[in-house]
Amino acid sequence: MASAETERRAPFSLDSYYVSEKLGFVLPDPLQNLPPYYQPWMDIGLCVPELVHSHDLRSRINEMPLLSTEFLQNHRELRLAHLVLSMITMGYVWQEGENNTVEMLPRSLAVPYWEVSRRLGLPPILTHADAVLANWRKKDPEGPFDMKNLELLVRLPGGDSVKGFFLVTLLVELAAVPAIRSIPAVINGVRCGDTEAVAKALDNISQSIQDMNDALKLMHVYVDPSVFYGIMRIYLSGWKDNPCMPNGLVYEGVQTEPIHCSGGSAAQSSLLHCFDELLGVKHEEDSRAFLTRMRNYMPPAHRKLIQDISLQPSLRGFVQRQANEDLNRAFDVCVSKLLALRSYHINVVSRFITVPAARAQQLRRNSQNSEEEMVSRGPTSLEERGTGGSGIMTFLKTVRDKTKDVLLAETSKKTVDENGHQMNQ
Repeated sequence: MASAETERRAPFSLDSYYVSEKLGFVLPDPLQNLPPYYQPWMDIGLCVPELVHSHDLRSRINEMPLLSTEFLQNHRELRLAHLVLSMITMGYVWQEGENNTVEMLPRSLAVPYWEVSRRLGLPPILTHADAVLANWRKKDPEGPFDMKNLELLVRLPGGDSVKGFFLVTLLVELAAVPAIRSIPAVINGVRCGDTEAVAKALDNISQSIQDMNDALKLMHVYVDPSVFYGIMRIYLSGWKDNPCMPNGLVYEGVQTEPIHCSGGSAAQSSLLHCFDELLGVKHEEDSRAFLTRMRNYMPPAHRKLIQDISLQPSLRGFVQRQANEDLNRAFDVCVSKLLALRSYHINVVSRFITVPAARAQQLRRNSQNSEEEMVSRGPTSLEERGTGGSGIMTFLKTVRDKTKDVLLAETSKKTVDENGHQMNQ
């Protein structure tokens, strides 16, 4: 076995972290079907929106046979099983909305779901790794990765907006692939003092983050804010820090005490965690605690990558020691692009959560008959919170501001506006 010293000297690489050269953290070629034994899961999983709409999902799951997980043989089978069981679980818990939740997940669902989760190292709830990274197929296998050629494997209620939400997020992940591939070049360049290699890799990361921002803008094209807030949002909510389910959820046949799991969150994507650790962004205690907890909702290998990046020599310290103008510029541009992405994300959250929440509150205050307005169906208990359980706008603005602190030059900090863009001097 190689010594720790030898491992430190070996070039940093992505080979051991299950990161795809072409797709980054996205699962390559997800399976579309499980072995025939698991057809009862697939039959329900592929009809979650319809069964929720007809109020039949809970009764179907209560009648579902208890299946063994022993016939799930490989990683892709386990990922599809986790995705399907996750979608079924979210539909089961939230079928009747926030006022008629359940306290227990039935044994026929809870036991296999727990076992699959344990084998994957994921929690027993719908995660970003399920709904985005493992929930796609190409209509034309030889065609491009674009909205016209992509489809979801499994859906939640919300129609085309559900498809748009998850697939636009997938495109953001794919836009980040060149940045992920450039991380080893930055780390290895710092280790051997190669300022030119580090600057070039940082330029690549900057362009990739800009591409992520451009992809995120598609959210406004493919997702209706009223549908997201009024229909979709509750199905992304968990049973931790959620007033609708303060006692959590009992997984029957697993343990008698309730389990508390956070809902889906952009903070469960490994991308920004990697960038933060690489660039040296230090978050405030509350934000750091939430972000650290979100790492438990990532595949273990991706979690390990983030941790290992954090253990590398400081990039920011290296840049400061070199006093190289090109390197300083490359670093600050990279931070500015990350700052702009976070600022734009605040924009998106405002449009899809804050504004609809204000409209829903206004309708209630005026005692209007608001059934025709979809925002009125959104969960009242989550109006100020993200689906992951955070106080969303305060959290996002704090995270953005701590990103700005990493900029090297005081002049850079003063010339970046609140949207993360460099201002003319």
